[in-house]
Formats: sequence, C-alpha cells, structure tokens
Amino acid sequence: MKRMLFITGVVLLFLAGCGTRDKKARLEKLKKERDRIAIEIQKLEKDIYPLGIASAYPVRVESLTKRPFVHYIEVQGKVDGNENIGVSPQTVGVVTHILVTEGDFVKKGHVLAELDADVLKRSLKELETQLNFATDLYQKQKNLWDQKIGSEVQYLTAKNNMEALQNKIATVNDQIKMSSIISPIDGTVEEIPIKVGQMASAGVPAFRIINFSKAKAVAEVGESYSSSIKTGDEVKIFLPDLNVEHTEKVTFSSKYINPTNRTFTVEAALPSDNEVYRANMIAVVRIRDYSKSSVIAVPQNFIQSSKNEGDYIFLAKEENGKKVARKAFIKPGITYNGLTEILSGLNEGDLLITSGYKDIYEGQSIRY
Repeated sequence: MKRMLFITGVVLLFLAGCGTRDKKARLEKLKKERDRIAIEIQKLEKDIYPLGIASAYPVRVESLTKRPFVHYIEVQGKVDGNENIGVSPQTVGVVTHILVTEGDFVKKGHVLAELDADVLKRSLKELETQLNFATDLYQKQKNLWDQKIGSEVQYLTAKNNMEALQNKIATVNDQIKMSSIISPIDGTVEEIPIKVGQMASAGVPAFRIINFSKAKAVAEVGESYSSSIKTGDEVKIFLPDLNVEHTEKVTFSSKYINPTNRTFTVEAALPSDNEVYRANMIAVVRIRDYSKSSVIAVPQNFIQSSKNEGDYIFLAKEENGKKVARKAFIKPGITYNGLTEILSGLNEGDLLITSGYKDIYEGQSIRY
C-alpha cells in the first residue's frame, strides 16, 4: 500500500513539472512575439511620422469667427381674433327668439336674439294713447293762450304733461331696443350658450363673436422679462397645428403685471392671408430680447469649469514649432440654442479645440 502511494506522488510531481515548463516556454514565446511587434510598430511610426509627432494627441480644431448672436424668450401662447367678444344682453329677460346659428357671419348692428318685451310694448301703447290726449289738450291750451285767454299756469301744465309723456315713450322705446341682443362688431358667431326659454342676464355672455380678419398670437410672459420686451421687438410664431412659422413684430406689450401669476401680456399680429386660424390654437411664441450683430460665440458644451480657475476652453497654439493645447479663461455671456456668447478671453482667428478637448491637459502636445 505504501509503495503504491509513493509511485502516485512521483507521477504527480512529474506531471506538475511538465506543466510548469510548458507555461514558461509559452511565456518566452509570447515575449519574443511582443518584442517583434513593438519593433515593427516603431519602424512604421518612424516611416509615417518622420518628425516624431506620433505621441501627440489627435484633436480637431475650428477657427473662431464673429457672427450675429440673438437670444429669444420662448413661451406657449394661443391664437386669437383681434376682436373676440362675448355679447351679453343689456337687460334681464326670457329669450323668445334666436335669429342666428353658429358659423353665421354677422355685421355690426345685426340682431342676434330677442328677449320677451310684451309688457314694455303694452306700456308703450298706453303711453301713446295718453300722449295723443295730452297733445290735443296742449294744442287747445296753446290756442287759448295765444288769444290771451286762460291762465299761463294752465298752458304750462298742458305743455309739461305732453313733454313728460314724450320722454316716457322715448325711455320705453330704449328699453324695448335693449331687449334685442345686437352684435357690436362684424364677425362670425362662434358660440351660442343660450336657448329659447332661458333667462338671459346682463353681463353674462349669450353669444361669442370673433373677427379673424385680423388674427394675433397672445402669450403671457414672466415678470422678469418686463424690462427687455417692448413693442416692435422681433417675434417668431410657430403654429404646430399648421406646421408654419411667421416672423412678426410685437404689437402690444402690457404695462400691467397680473398679481396672480406675475406675468404680463404680449401680442403679435398674424398675417391676414391665412383663413384657417382657430381661436385658442396653440402658438409657440419666441420673442427676441437680446441681439448683437458681431460676437464670438462657441457651443456651450466646449466650455469647462474649474472651481479655482473659473470657466475656460482649450485652444490650439503653436509654440517652438510644436502644437500644444492651452487653456483660455473666458467670461461667458448669454446662452441660447446651445451657443454661448463670449464676452472676453477669445479673439477672432483663435483655434478652438472641438474634438478631444475632454481628454487633454494644459500644455499637452497635440496634432490636428
């Protein structure tokens, strides 16, 4: 039994020794192969880069030029007619007739609906009868007074009664006219929330009339922009439902700040040659609040920041016949649409490193 164990141990040691020798041999072989590849790489580098710049970090550069720079405030607004009016009756009454339907075009002064005015009309007839009697009485008193017959008091009383009735009739006629709901503008009937038999009240809209011959975009802008937006500023209006954009001017900038949401109203007229506008259609409004005709601006992502040094970007410089990366410390201004205005630190013609700038360091040798 002991003899068998001894033989087994000897065999295992022999096999282990063989495995170690095989690994060592393979390692030596790989090292020789590595040295051969390294020599070949060096030879190729010398052939391709005879000046020895193969170690320079590859980057891309762009020559800086001045360009126009604009900044827009973007808010969501809506399309509205220049005249969008809720028409309400001037008095309280039951609706007896509705004379238009939604979609009808009406002119200014057109009667839209009538309220119950029977009581007023009966009162008018009574007053007209009384006026006829008072007028006859006045004519008789006047004739007598012209002949110096009768007293002046009788004459003046008859005249006063007649004129009082005339004034009452005029008042009732005005009240009867108020029982008609009349359109104050030319436009299209867009909404009729009332029905025959319902009670209409003064101040409660019974019709909505919209005139889209002059359409506009309306937006609410935050109070912080109140000093930078004024009438005449350029505004771009994008209508996603129509997939069109118009460049217009601000026609109205409110001087009133809404205390509820701290915004003010901005309006811009829309071209009148388009007849597919709809009230409350979404309008993306971009108002230009800042512009310069010639500045240096760089993509925002090229700007890096250091807690101790501040904001900087990498420029490509040539020093002693070599190209190196150098930090340029800058003062950034306003950013819009991915571009940042550079107030100081850069000059026209500087070579901005646009690729590889995240992986380089100050003074590193580069190639481009």
